[in-house]
Amino acid sequence: MGHHGWQGNPPGTEDEARRRIVEAATACLDRVGLAKTSLSDVAAEAGVTRQTVYRYFPSLKDILRAVALAGVEEFAGRMERHLARFGSAAEAAVESVVYAVRTVPGEPHLGLLLQAGEADFFTDGVISPLAFSFGARILRNVPVDWAGAGIETEDDLRGLAEVLMRLFMSFLQYPSAPALTDDGLRALVRRWIGPALRG
Repeated sequence: MGHHGWQGNPPGTEDEARRRIVEAATACLDRVGLAKTSLSDVAAEAGVTRQTVYRYFPSLKDILRAVALAGVEEFAGRMERHLARFGSAAEAAVESVVYAVRTVPGEPHLGLLLQAGEADFFTDGVISPLAFSFGARILRNVPVDWAGAGIETEDDLRGLAEVLMRLFMSFLQYPSAPALTDDGLRALVRRWIGPALRG
């Protein structure tokens, strides 16, 4: 009942329709996990047909990416709060890599595409101009003296964000063997990134 009509409450805009499909997908994923979630399940949860879902998302992969992106803001807020505990630009930069490597795989929504074996698809989203701008925004919100560390322009900040994001993606996709402890990863990144941030 109501399967064809958004459970009797049609969305007012295209954006709302997309948001409700993403919310339906999130509910399915939270309830049964990635392996058991299908596009049909998402459609049923949203109260629409599969064809309606296809209008907004060509594939389940596209829905997964939208679910992951919906979790980015919340994740960014937590990362900013974590990085605020570090007093220098170098330590904040190092810790951003450690935090991402340790946290992203366990994030119920950000880690989705990695769990799905869609590492390349996930990477495309993380290493994109939009992602680098977002990373720069996270760094800008951390209360350290970026200018004193030689990061003086917005381009500098975006460049640093790009290097750090490419670094954490590399560690996620190709973990060290034997596996590094948090302190080992911290020491490695500090050794090579730290000198670039001392002005």
